[in-house]
Amino acid sequence: MPEIDLNSDVGESFGRWVLGDDAALMPSVTSVNVACGFHAGDPSTLRRTCALAAAAGVTVGAQVGYRDLAGFGRRFIEMDPAELTDDVIYQIGALQALAAVEGTSVRYVKPHGALYNAIVHHRRQALAVVEAVRAVDAGLPVLGLPGSVLLDEVRAAGLRAVPEAFADRGYTPEGTLVPRSEPGALLHDPVEVAARMVQLVTDGVLTAVDGTQIRVSAESICVHGDSPGAVEMAAGVRQALQDAGITVRTFA
Repeated sequence: MPEIDLNSDVGESFGRWVLGDDAALMPSVTSVNVACGFHAGDPSTLRRTCALAAAAGVTVGAQVGYRDLAGFGRRFIEMDPAELTDDVIYQIGALQALAAVEGTSVRYVKPHGALYNAIVHHRRQALAVVEAVRAVDAGLPVLGLPGSVLLDEVRAAGLRAVPEAFADRGYTPEGTLVPRSEPGALLHDPVEVAARMVQLVTDGVLTAVDGTQIRVSAESICVHGDSPGAVEMAAGVRQALQDAGITVRTFA
């Protein structure tokens, strides 16, 4: 029987600014990528999010990114690799402490936003992220885009690479994500999205923005927690997967 993990980005509120409904997402997902305070999130938000995940039996992952609160981590930053490594170590460590206080732990790492997209091709930054994970805990799996330089370097370092697909994002014919500034980048129809994800898991293909069929191998599916209708979309995807006989459970 096929199986897949369903993850979502959470913990992205900051102070009085609320983004997403993390509590409502928890029943639908099996893993959550918790912000670590650099692109989003503050200590109280992150601790509450870890508590929600622990109560729901959902696996916690560290979503690490550039130090860019104003840009929500969606702006590329050219960094010295050693500095990027230290920033990632710092973020994982911060979330580890907050998770431990709430009776859970960080079980994997996923880059966020511009960092995620950069290390599809940017080898120096990919190596910096891998070095950080290996330094903290070589047993932590790393999520990334299939075919990315990141996942190649993760495997070369002897770490576990977990390829993921995005439920609510459009794909280019090359298998990368359509930039958010371009048409077709975001998908909003929960029925269409759910059908796409069933096709992904059962057939290993997705329809790109130009209508072509592309091969996508994934062990996890992401629904962005800050997307409009994210709660309904996550619930719809999970129900459609289960109706198709697909087991939805965490990879970690």
